[in-house]
Amino acid sequence: MQLFKSIKIYKFDLLVALYIFGWMSAEIFGGKTFPLTNFSWMHLNASVAIFVLPLLFTITDVVVEVHGKERARSLVWSGLIIIALVLLFSLLATNLPPSQRFAPKEAAYDQVFGTTARIAAASLTAFAIAELLDIAVFSKIREKMKKKALWLRNNASNFISQFVDSTIFLFLAFYAFDRSFADNFGFLFSLIIPYWLIRCFFSVVQTPLVYLGVWWLRAPTPSAPAYKTPLRGFSSRRVRSESDTRAALPEKNKSKK
Repeated sequence: MQLFKSIKIYKFDLLVALYIFGWMSAEIFGGKTFPLTNFSWMHLNASVAIFVLPLLFTITDVVVEVHGKERARSLVWSGLIIIALVLLFSLLATNLPPSQRFAPKEAAYDQVFGTTARIAAASLTAFAIAELLDIAVFSKIREKMKKKALWLRNNASNFISQFVDSTIFLFLAFYAFDRSFADNFGFLFSLIIPYWLIRCFFSVVQTPLVYLGVWWLRAPTPSAPAYKTPLRGFSSRRVRSESDTRAALPEKNKSKK
C-alpha cells in the first residue's frame, strides 16, 4: 500500500501517454477491417482504428481548451516523432535475418509488423496535417465564439479535420497511377464519404469525453495547483504552474528594486 502512495502520475503526463497509445494502436492494429453493415445493398467495412482516431482529435481539443494551441501542437509533433521512430524500427526489425530458432515464424512476423513505405508515409502525412488543422480550426472557432459551445467547437473541428485525414490518406495510399483521375476520384470518394461519416458519428458519441477531459485536467487537488496536479489518491508536492510562475515574476522584480 505504501508503494502505491509513493507513485506520482501527473494528469498531463497521463494524457500524453493516452495520446501516444491511441496513435500507436491506430498505426499497428489499423490494418484490420471489420464489417459494419452487411445489408443486401450495402457492404461497409471499417478499420479497427476507427475506435481510437476520434479520441485522438478529442484529446488535442481538450489540450487546446486547457493549455492552448501551442501545447497541443507540441503534443502532435511529439506523437509524430514517436510513430516515425516505431515505423523506422519496424523496417529494421523485419529486414534483419532471423535466427535458426525464429526462422519458422519469420514470415508471420514480417506480415504483421511489415508496413509498406507508401502506406506508412500516407498515414503519417495525413494524420499530422489533420491534427494540426484540427487545432487551428478549434482555436479559431474558440476565439470567435468566446470559449462557448465546447460541443460545437469540438465536433466542427473534428468533422473538418477527419475529412481531410481520410481524403489525404486514401489518395496517397491507394491512388492508381495507371488509371485516369476521374476513375480514381470516383473510386476513392466512394470509400472516403462512408468512412468519414462513420468517424463523424464516433466523434459525436465521444463528445461527453471532451467535457469530462476538460473538467478532469482543470480540476486541482488540495495540495497542488490546477493543470499540473497528480491524480487523486497519490501523494503530491507543490509544483508551480506556468501561470503561477508568471504571476510571481512582477513581485520578484519589485523586491529587487
